[in-house]
Amino acid sequence: MKTAPPSSLRAVTLWLGFMCLLVMAMIIIGGATRLTNSGLSITEWKPITGALPPLSNAHWMSEFEKYKLIPEFEAEHPDMDLAGFKFIYFWEWAHRQLGRFIGLAYALPFFVFLLRGHLPAGRKPAFAAILLLIGLQGAIGWWMVHSGLQDDKVTVSPYRLATHLGMAFIILGLLFTLFLGARNAWPKRRTQPMRKAAGIVLGLTFLQIVTGAFVAGTKAGYTYNTWPLMDGKFVPNGYFVMSPVWANLIENVTAIQFNHRILAYILLAGCLAFWLRAKSNAQAWTLNLSGWLLLAMIWQAALGIWTLLMVAPLNLSLLHQGSSIIVFMLAIALYKSTRIRIA
Repeated sequence: MKTAPPSSLRAVTLWLGFMCLLVMAMIIIGGATRLTNSGLSITEWKPITGALPPLSNAHWMSEFEKYKLIPEFEAEHPDMDLAGFKFIYFWEWAHRQLGRFIGLAYALPFFVFLLRGHLPAGRKPAFAAILLLIGLQGAIGWWMVHSGLQDDKVTVSPYRLATHLGMAFIILGLLFTLFLGARNAWPKRRTQPMRKAAGIVLGLTFLQIVTGAFVAGTKAGYTYNTWPLMDGKFVPNGYFVMSPVWANLIENVTAIQFNHRILAYILLAGCLAFWLRAKSNAQAWTLNLSGWLLLAMIWQAALGIWTLLMVAPLNLSLLHQGSSIIVFMLAIALYKSTRIRIA
């Protein structure tokens, strides 16, 4: 395999790092869009012409009148004026605009690096997969928004919200994995014994992020605002009120919040167990990363409790979502560290 010159390797590394930052920003802005009830403010999907915001008062009024026709307006913002509409419109437009920019910022350099032979042959499928997933994510975003514009809905489907957020983290994970590989000049490695445990921690971290999306989508964070008990009990009443039983996991607010809490405890215990085991069974870099991940999980759990007790204010909710990005990336770095470089 032809080795790319150091200058091109640096360029690929910088590009991947920049893309990671863009996707991180996208997740944060997406969270702000959801928390400010802005996601349904743009009622049409225009991938090309929608890049420009309204440029005249008449255009603004036209967009506002379209928003007034959907159920969310009467249910959530019946007294909203044009200035208020412009505020929520900005968040959704910024979210979509950043999505367009991410697509271009990835696609154009990808084809340039590909044509110039700067991407390692064995990793070209991963680079191509990211491009496809970014395009798919745009479609998923509209699929999610469209669910809130149908019938008498006043919010988007929690299933589709979880899919949208989960895909964002998958894209981020792939980008960050490639970034770590490029940063280390695509080394060959062999697995060390703790890789499976690191994989479990990473899997649980992703699962916790998805359960958090269901908490957000069902507004479960505005209920049971006490800790450590829920309605005076560790296991609250009403966990299995829905039929079929599996529906409780993704539709029952009580079960959704309880599951998010329990998974946080499990993940925190898993990070602690991994760190303790790494002290005698892992290389120094893995031990250091496991320590950082444990600290990040402690912070994230404490922040989650604080956010819950304060009834999920915007600033704490955004900070909690932002911190989940750090936890996720540390979990990826930990997983990657469990392979020892051999060349």
